[in-house]
Amino acid sequence: MRTTVFIFCWFTLNWCSAQVNQLNLASDIWPPFTNVEPHRSFATDLVEEALKRAGISSDTEILEFQEVMDGIRQGEFHGSAALWYSEDREQILLFSAPYLQNQLILVGLKGADVSMTSLAELTEKKVAVVGNYAYGSEVKDAMNVTFVKGKNDQQNLERLLKQEVDYILVDALLMEYLLTHQQEEVNKYLQVGKVPLFKRALHFAIRKDIEGAQSIIERFNKRIIKMMADGTYNNILQLNWIRADVDGDGKMEMIAGHQVGKAEPSSSYDVWFQDSSTGPRNNRYYVDGQVYQGWDSVPQQYKTQPIVDERPEDLKLLKFSF
Repeated sequence: MRTTVFIFCWFTLNWCSAQVNQLNLASDIWPPFTNVEPHRSFATDLVEEALKRAGISSDTEILEFQEVMDGIRQGEFHGSAALWYSEDREQILLFSAPYLQNQLILVGLKGADVSMTSLAELTEKKVAVVGNYAYGSEVKDAMNVTFVKGKNDQQNLERLLKQEVDYILVDALLMEYLLTHQQEEVNKYLQVGKVPLFKRALHFAIRKDIEGAQSIIERFNKRIIKMMADGTYNNILQLNWIRADVDGDGKMEMIAGHQVGKAEPSSSYDVWFQDSSTGPRNNRYYVDGQVYQGWDSVPQQYKTQPIVDERPEDLKLLKFSF
């Protein structure tokens, strides 16, 4: 019996030691998701924290996107903290469950009609997009829409304010930050669409040939869910409220940490890549590990203001004067 136990322990220790415990990752500059120091990079921070909790250290090198993919294919990097899925990438990479979703919404000047729900409704309009973003078939196949390529969201905003374009396509998470930290400027200058024109799931991905790759992905997935439940996810994203199915019952919850604010939330960011367009948005609250039905049922002890971010200036992501 002791021999059996010894053999089992020896096998387990050697199996674990064979797994990679230091990941060298790569990403391009894609604010606010990935970026160079000292700028915030929320996707990278989420992935690094989840991996750390899984007992895996990681570092990310910032390069041009083509260099990122070439480096992964050639074995220079283990993978990337922030990638969209594609069939050709799946040939060499294992993808995590989506931990964020990119939602592209329409933004126009104050008073503009932003009620469109598809690019097909933007006939004869000029729409600013970021030139090196892989928007996919939605943009590629759009008919009778003029897409004006800019180098980043800042340049696209400037073109909109100068009325050089009719609309800009912006990620909903970026707009959530702007509405939180630059609300006065957004309300003065912009009209923000409510319905994403299309979505992309964001994944952590590593090469299939890495020893223990499947285990790393599974451990990562579990840690991300726990980070949502304990408020870490909100803190890293610097959002008071997110919306996801954190308890696995198929229903979406409004999720906060231990401090939910004094007033019922009017908005949240849908982080989970699933169809959440139906049903009431604000009737289920997940606070401190417990689901509450309705705002009034959330205990008063939680209804205090969240901790103010220590670097609020970093979240002023766009300039409205130039």
